[in-house]
Parts: sequence; structure tokens; C-alpha cells
Amino acid sequence: MRVGLTSALVLATLLLAPPSRADPVVDQQWSVLAARLFPALTALGRGQAADGAKPSSRNAALVERRGRMDACQQAPGCLFRAGLWSDAEIAEVAALADRTLQGPARQAVSADDGLQAQVARELKGLNGVLQVYGLGAPPRYPQIDGPIDPPGTALFAATLADAVSLADGGKQDASAVLDPSLALVLALLDVNDRKTASAFEPLDERYNAGALAHARTVDWRRYRFTAIIVPGVGPENPALTLSARGKLNVRMAAQRFADGAAPFIILSGGAVHPRQSPNVEALEMRRALIERFAVPPESIVVEPYARHTTTNLRNVSRRLFALGAPVDQEALIVTNAEQSKYIESALFSERNRIELGYQPGEIERRLSPVELTFRPAASSLRIDPLDPLDP
Repeated sequence: MRVGLTSALVLATLLLAPPSRADPVVDQQWSVLAARLFPALTALGRGQAADGAKPSSRNAALVERRGRMDACQQAPGCLFRAGLWSDAEIAEVAALADRTLQGPARQAVSADDGLQAQVARELKGLNGVLQVYGLGAPPRYPQIDGPIDPPGTALFAATLADAVSLADGGKQDASAVLDPSLALVLALLDVNDRKTASAFEPLDERYNAGALAHARTVDWRRYRFTAIIVPGVGPENPALTLSARGKLNVRMAAQRFADGAAPFIILSGGAVHPRQSPNVEALEMRRALIERFAVPPESIVVEPYARHTTTNLRNVSRRLFALGAPVDQEALIVTNAEQSKYIESALFSERNRIELGYQPGEIERRLSPVELTFRPAASSLRIDPLDPLDP
């Protein structure tokens, strides 16, 4: 009888006790997006959290920032302004990363110009999202970028309030643990459905696995070029999947591949024109190469993120490095005469300098009105979230 009473008391205690708290849920979409846009900041936050303390308790700048943002009491305008990073804060957190991240973690997120430069780029990218999507500043490319609702409207204000609530709900997410501005930026992109930067991840596993496996068997020296590069030329009509010049580019590339010029064709172009188009240039060109010209799928590499000619070449350089193509061997850019002439121009070089901060590779020789040789640059591997749709 006494045993039965004890069991009943234990059961009652268990039923009345509050449920134990599990670890914060992980938003897989935020995790992938944060890793794409802010790899060094994400690594820094997770590394410090793994030591058993909040990163904000380890650094004076992070402590001050958290207090500054908490003082806004969730008011959107105040919060977005408080979330902006000053030059002094950028320098301090870059130095923190330099002291903290070591070994494989450091190597994985460092760029050719060093870890501190990479951290600074990512923090400036955070500022860019807060300014454009939170404070209504004009984006670099207003025709294809920016918030879903016009700044200054009631809808824009409502979206900002929703972003603040979503950020507060996700403030314990592992991808945003370093600083509250990370959750704010991820939420701003989320409520505007601007998750383009992670739309095709993991890129090489999903789309290029066959090509990467093939690359391990290629004798590169048997070919004049490492790859035939085809930049996208998006249609302005949403009813068209490929523009006329895009179709011409595909045909010319198929011919050069049939000639044995290179073991791979790399197709570059995202869903850009017209704004919020559902058609991804690289994937549509891949379809055309396979269905119309019988190019083997394992000889095609897609790069579906680029939204400009500058990032066409930058992102193609990344895929050349991923393939393990020898950097001392040229690739071949094949495109319509107008775009080919532009790629060779001083205007294009200057645009690279302004928008990327470097040249994504070297244009070496013109072989014909539609063909240029190209050698990729390691600087193209730098991740830069100042363009949060294609870092």
C-alpha cells in the first residue's frame, strides 16, 4: 500500500513538473545562409560558444553593442541603427577573430588577403543589409535588388516589425550567436524572401558532382583550355527561358566542346532578368546543351548565382578552383561579340575594381570576335556579403 502511494506521488510530481528545455532549435535555412554570407563570423561565434560562454561576454565591443541594441526595446529604426558596425568595432572584432580562430577553422574561412580582411568584409556586409533592407537606403542595383516593399510605405514598416519579431525568436540560433545584428540581418533577408545566396546549396554536391568526379580523371594537358566559360545573357521577357544571345552562346560553346578545346563547359548566370524571374540562366543553358547538342552532363559545370558579368567571371573562377583545374593553363570565354568586347574593355576592368575590389582573373588574349582567353585569380575566392544575394 505504501509502495503504491509512493508511486502515485512520483507520477504526480512528474506530471506537474515543467518540461525540461531542449537546446534551441536550429533553422537549417538560416544556417546555410549564414555560412554562405558570413563564414568567418559564424565560425567565430560557434567557436566561442563552444567554450561555454557567450561571445558577448568575451569582448568589450560585443558587450557594448548588445547593451546598445537592448536599449532600443525592439523599436525597428532604433534597432537597425544600433546594429550598424563602426570602424572601431570592425577592427576590434577582426582582431578578436585573428586571436581566436586557429587551425582548420581558420583556414576554412580565411581569404587570400587574410582573416582580418575577411572579417571586415563580412561586418561591412552586415551593415549593407541593415542599411538597405532595414533603413531603406538605395541598393547598388535598384532594378533587381532591394526590399520587397517600397521604403517609406506602411507595408515596408510592417515588414520591418515582422523582421524584428523573427530576429528576436531566432536570437539563440547557432548561426546568430556572435552578435544580435546577425539575427537581424538573417531575419531581414528572410521576411523579404531574399535567400538567393543559399538557393542552390550544397552547389557542387547537388549540381556538379558528376563533373567533379570526372575532373579527377582528366589529363588536363591533353586540352588547349581547362574549360569553356559561357556567361549568361538573361532575357528581359519572363516568357523566355533563354535569350537569343544566350542560345547563340550555348551553340558556340557546344561547337568548341565538340572540337575538343576543353574537357568542361562552365555555365554562369542566376535568375536575374527580369526582376524575380523564375528562370535560372545556368540551368537553362545546361538543359539546352544536353537536349539540343548532346553534351554529356558530366562535362557541364553550373554556376547559378552570378547576377552580373563581374560575378560571372568571379564565380567561374571559384568553380575552376573547385575542379582542380591547373591555374597556369588558360580557360576560354565564349560569348556574343558585344559582351566579349565589353569583358575586354577598360570600363569592365574599372567596374571590377569598384564593385569587387579586384580583378577576378586576367583576360590574356583575343582569339576571335567571340573568344577570349582567361586565367582565374585566387582573389575570387573572397566571400563578400556586400551583395547579400551572391556573396
